[in-house]
Amino acid sequence: MEAQAAACLYKGAAAGDGAIRIVDGDMETIMAGLACGEPNTISWDILKNQRKVFISAPDWVAANGMRMLAAPIKGDAPVTSGESGAAPFGALAAMMTMDEYKDLRNGIGLDENSKVLLFSTEGDTDPDRYKNIVWKGLDK
Repeated sequence: MEAQAAACLYKGAAAGDGAIRIVDGDMETIMAGLACGEPNTISWDILKNQRKVFISAPDWVAANGMRMLAAPIKGDAPVTSGESGAAPFGALAAMMTMDEYKDLRNGIGLDENSKVLLFSTEGDTDPDRYKNIVWKGLDK
């Protein structure tokens, strides 16, 4: 899972040659924790051969994840998650509910009976931005 503006792992995987890709320049994204632009070489050596999917997520994915976690379905506890932490949940929600991601969903074997474990290691690190995204519906 990476911010689309800094998707070095995704670009390396898409190239398919095993080489590291570096993204530089303006990596403007709400997912500051995922805006590295350069992969960790140790993890790249593992990930390039042991993953099914790399995801390059636009900001709206993280923003939707934050909103859904903050106001979950009745009976689930709310989760306060920052942008980078909520991106995986937003990506999963998009895969499961949007027809344009049907092939991806099917390709990795997700369905209504799937159990998925996600980690968010980021809380509300910027209270003003959190409110703008979750309460006011902004994506920036």
